This record gives sequence, C-alpha cells and structure tokens, in this order.
Amino acid sequence: MIHTNTQLERRFLLALAISLVVFFAELIGGWWTGSLALVSDSAHVFLDVFALALSYVALRVAALPPDDRHTYGWHRFEVFAALTNGITLLVITVAIFYEAWERLQDPTAIQSVEMLVIAVIGLVANLGVARLLHEHHDDDLNTRSAFLHVVGDALASVGVIVGGVIIFATGWYIVDPLISVFIGVIILIGSWRVLRSSVHILFEGTSEGIAIGEVARTMGQVAGVQDVHDLHVWSICSGYPALSAHVLVADGACEMTTAQMDAFKRTLAEHFQIQHTTIQFEMTNCGQGAVVCQNGKAEINGV
Repeated sequence: MIHTNTQLERRFLLALAISLVVFFAELIGGWWTGSLALVSDSAHVFLDVFALALSYVALRVAALPPDDRHTYGWHRFEVFAALTNGITLLVITVAIFYEAWERLQDPTAIQSVEMLVIAVIGLVANLGVARLLHEHHDDDLNTRSAFLHVVGDALASVGVIVGGVIIFATGWYIVDPLISVFIGVIILIGSWRVLRSSVHILFEGTSEGIAIGEVARTMGQVAGVQDVHDLHVWSICSGYPALSAHVLVADGACEMTTAQMDAFKRTLAEHFQIQHTTIQFEMTNCGQGAVVCQNGKAEINGV
C-alpha cells in the first residue's frame, strides 16, 4: 500500500508539472490568437492544476496517523479537497458563460491556425495526464475528481480543435464563444458529480453502492439474531464505509456473541466491503433507533 501511494504521489506530481505547462501555453496562446475558447480551456487547465495540487496534498494528509483529537485520522481532508474543486469549477463556469455572451454579441477575429496548433498540444498533454491517473481513478473520490478535471479538459481541447477547423474553413468567428459554452457545460457536469458525492459523504449519507435494507437482511440471517436496530452505514471518505448497529440476540445466546461477531465482520466485509464496524449486542431492545430487521426480514421501506 505504501508503494502504491508513493507511485500515485509521483504520478500526481508529474501530472501537475504537465498541466502547468499546458496552462501557460493556452493562456498565452489564447491572448495571442484572441481565442476565448483557448482562454476558457486554460482556465479549466488551471483548475486541473488546482485539483491536482489539492489531491496531492490530500494524499499526504490522509496518510497521517490518527491522534487523540482526530481518531479517524485525516481521511476527510480528501472529501474537503474534492468539495473545493467542485465549487471552483462552478465559479469559473459562470465567468466563461458571461464572457461567451459578450463575444456572441460582438464576435472577435481569431488566428485559427495558431489556435489549432496550441489546442492539439493541449489535447496530447491532457491525454497523457489522464493516462497517468486512470489506473487510480476509482481508488478514492479525490483522485476521481482530479481525473474528471483532466478528462473534461481533454474533451474541451477537442472542442477547441473542432472550432479552430471551422473558423479556418469558414471564417465564422462566432464559433469560438459557442465552443466556450460547450466547455462550460462540460465543467458543470463534472462539478455536479464531484459536489454531489462529496456533499453526500459530508452529510454522512449511506455509502454509495450499499443498500441499507440488504445490509439489515444479511445481518439478520446470522444465527441467534432476533432483530437489528439503530443501524447506520456512512463513509469516512470514499472507499472507507463504516457501520454501527445494535443487535438483539436470543436469550441464553451470550456465549455465542464472539462467533456472531466474527460472522458479522466476515459477512459485511465480503458482501459490502465494510471493514470498520461497531456492533452492540443486547439481551433486550434498548429502544434506541428503529428496528430495521426482525427474524431475518428487513423492515426498511417495506422490504
């Protein structure tokens, strides 16, 4: 795991360096050619730089050990970084749409050949960065958000190239702000996905991909269990689900609780990838929280 994290950190640093070069190339190129699409894409690349930098910091911080004040460690920093990325994406989209509206009313002449060359360079660089991150993009929310930044920017570069070809062939300068709107839509889609996931975790929603009713039913099938109540499943960060529950066991089943605990942990890990569990056994229902499973039958939403 240490080797994997070190490898990922190196990839983030290389991706960050490439993205910085692309940012300056497109920013200067957009100013030189008069292309709003290139300037918009450079803004998106800057957000890639921001996302990658935050992601790198998040990787280092999340690796810090827990302490007396932060008993779960610093895993939530990953979610905070992803949330920050999503918000900055929204802000930059508003600026792009505003400038595109101004350009649509008063189109500006574009140096299409130079615009094309710079856009192609940006596309190649973004594809290279995406390749660096692709292997790890499902590992956690933070890496996924950085990957989405880069993929979105690669799509935006394709749009700039198409716009450059059209402008070169037809002289329709109005295509440039239209491409900028296209880039803005891509940014909006990416930011919505990242914001939705990060806010869901911060509000301690049920971990994505886990059905609480199925968890309750699976726990209720362990021998000696009468009911499961006060069941909660949430995420410390992406890929780190946690569970707490109260379990009512049959009379005289106290000696079974060790075997039951082992069964719970094994089943939850195998079926739901839940490794962090807090389970309280009871001889009588404490009355805290709703009963979600009784005699092996889940009671959530009538199932």
